[in-house]
Amino acid sequence: MLSERQHRRRRRPALSCLECRRRKIKCNRNEPCAHCVSAKLKCIYRVYSDEPVSQLPLRPGISPVETSSSSSHVPSLSVAQTQELDTNRPITEHETNHSSHRVGQSSADDAVGSLSMRGQNDRPGTIVPGLDPSNLQPHVSTLEAEPGLVGILQRGQNTSSKSSVLSPMNGLSENSRDILARQLGLQDSQIILNKTRILGWSLRIGTAPEFAPLIACYVAAANTAKGILPQDTEKGALYAQIWTLLQKCKNIARSIKLGRPSRWLSYPDFDLVPPVREVADAMATSYFQSFESTYRIIHAPTFWSEYQRLWDCPESVTTSLRLKILLVIGIGSSLSNHTDSDPGFRNIVPQWVYAAQTWLSGPLEKDRLDITGIQIYCLTILARQIFSIGGDLVWVSSGSLMHMAMQIGLHRDPRHLPRMPILQAELRRRLWATVLEIVVQSSLDSAMPPRISFDDFDTEAPSNSNDDEMDGTTTTLQPHPRDSYTSTSLQLILLDLVPIRLRILQLLNGLHSELAYMDALALSSELTDKYRSYSSFIRDNDRSGVTPFHRNLLDHLVRRFLIPLHCPFASEARANPLFYYSLKVTLDSAITLISPEPDERFSRLMAIGGGMFREGFRYAIAVITRELVSQVEAQHTDGVHRRNSQDIENLKKAVTDMISLSLERIRQGETNVKGPMFLSMIMAQVEAIEEGVPYDLRIAQSGKDSLELCVSLLEEQAGSISSPRPSNIGLTPNSLDGGYGMDLDFDLEFLMTDPGFA
Repeated sequence: MLSERQHRRRRRPALSCLECRRRKIKCNRNEPCAHCVSAKLKCIYRVYSDEPVSQLPLRPGISPVETSSSSSHVPSLSVAQTQELDTNRPITEHETNHSSHRVGQSSADDAVGSLSMRGQNDRPGTIVPGLDPSNLQPHVSTLEAEPGLVGILQRGQNTSSKSSVLSPMNGLSENSRDILARQLGLQDSQIILNKTRILGWSLRIGTAPEFAPLIACYVAAANTAKGILPQDTEKGALYAQIWTLLQKCKNIARSIKLGRPSRWLSYPDFDLVPPVREVADAMATSYFQSFESTYRIIHAPTFWSEYQRLWDCPESVTTSLRLKILLVIGIGSSLSNHTDSDPGFRNIVPQWVYAAQTWLSGPLEKDRLDITGIQIYCLTILARQIFSIGGDLVWVSSGSLMHMAMQIGLHRDPRHLPRMPILQAELRRRLWATVLEIVVQSSLDSAMPPRISFDDFDTEAPSNSNDDEMDGTTTTLQPHPRDSYTSTSLQLILLDLVPIRLRILQLLNGLHSELAYMDALALSSELTDKYRSYSSFIRDNDRSGVTPFHRNLLDHLVRRFLIPLHCPFASEARANPLFYYSLKVTLDSAITLISPEPDERFSRLMAIGGGMFREGFRYAIAVITRELVSQVEAQHTDGVHRRNSQDIENLKKAVTDMISLSLERIRQGETNVKGPMFLSMIMAQVEAIEEGVPYDLRIAQSGKDSLELCVSLLEEQAGSISSPRPSNIGLTPNSLDGGYGMDLDFDLEFLMTDPGFA
């Protein structure tokens, strides 16, 4: 027995080399590792105490579909075998010999044309020689004008992927944290504060060397404020104009935001009067036909009876009921063109949202701590994201919402609670599922832990029933089979996918978690397969009530989890073809986010939405533009101009569509101009590379032209504001830089920060 114990292996494989383990220091897991190189020691790895290896093992996957044995076999695979594992297609001799070169793009049909989820049977594209990032980055005289993130981005762009280049299999041993730290040029213990916030995923995925010319242009423009000009007078004039236009946009944005409720020290006189009955009816109906499908918050028959009471006897309606009805009307109005023709109504909806938030955060009255209070909280968070009222701070509010929900027992299934009517029990289950969805979505957007696990609740899924099948007097309820569509079906699909998405979030955002490549493959496969199993159900129920809006919203809530999951590895695919599947997944998901099924209402939502809707747009911008520049550079270097021409044209069209959407967002009320500016500069860079001419002047000119257009749009927006401002605003200049709306400082901050605006 003693002998067996002595030879028993550790439960977890050792990932550090022997010397780093002996010295008790952090190993970067390269071969040889950095510490052994600096100390001129022999670097040796052992998986277990009696098993030396020349290659690091992959961490066993966390998914039930992936066993530890699969992880232990991966290091023995050849390059060709590993690619066939992910893609199921033959490997050419050229690819095997040049496995360290960067991966090109697949065919247009595989990578861009299709909007459906694809599995691991897709064939990848060809392998083309990579470009030296140092050749892409113009000289920048000083970084003093842009401390912090821009400096880190530029350091990261010069960081070589030595581990991946030396050995494709060795590159697989890195986890996502190590890859991101290396790309950002960080030390092991460093983190990044993006102003007052920890670095989010939308910033982390924008650290590619393809963006170096844009960063250099932006830094040069910022330097003109200090009198630092390039020798080229033409470029110097353009940089100065860019910075002047950016300042002008900032000043107009400040004036636009002065009249918003969150800028006022007090606002006692909220206008809580609904619009005319005809308009209110249409808006409330629109809400139930759209958002209530996935975020089950309201029991429709109960709401309509309360709604009628508001019109019949308005003086008898409580503040909480009035707020709930106004929020439903306001959210429904986001999908209507009525707000375009009635600026007054457009300006009053944010007041309702702010009034609800004030009511929720007001004096600690017990009347907030009930089902109605939770409903108002859920509606307020949804409205804040739709209308971009502090939409990027929803994770903070979702924690308070979850605590409120747990305080009234929503985390416990009603069967454990005192006997209650069936309607109340079902409403509690629906609300808890909605709270979970809000928590996981906000956790993804903020790159923060979800703060909930499956050990914290036992609430069962709601029954698959329609609202009109139960009321306050219902004593028995017969749910429909899961393959029958009801008003709760879409929520049940999202709830089924919560466990997988929670595991993704725990690996992405956990303090001590280490996301290995096999984990990413297993989790994305599990999420993709399970979501695909619902695709036919969603398509086949067109006539039962599932609309294109529902399918697009469901896609947005699910698919965007794949981008941060695979993005660290996708960025390595250019040096290591074994990561190609990650590159393909991120690109497919990004294309899906910006090219949904045609639907006028969903297009309008993407034009005005903040929070999770804007964050998905950020992901798509970073992924698609990076791939476009990468393919054009590879094509130009190869001298073969027709190999990926269709792929490139499709990517160009995607960028053009994103420019149009960015400009439309400004017309709809956004004050951030960096979106269209950045995208226009990317297109100028691409065109210059294709023509074989220097691109720094082209980039600067396109940035200036885009900003001139944005100035005119902002001036038009400022001129349309007619709401009166209170006399007791009491603002200081520093109070104008945060809070409400799509702030100039926060959009696309993964590339361009604003210390010059402080």
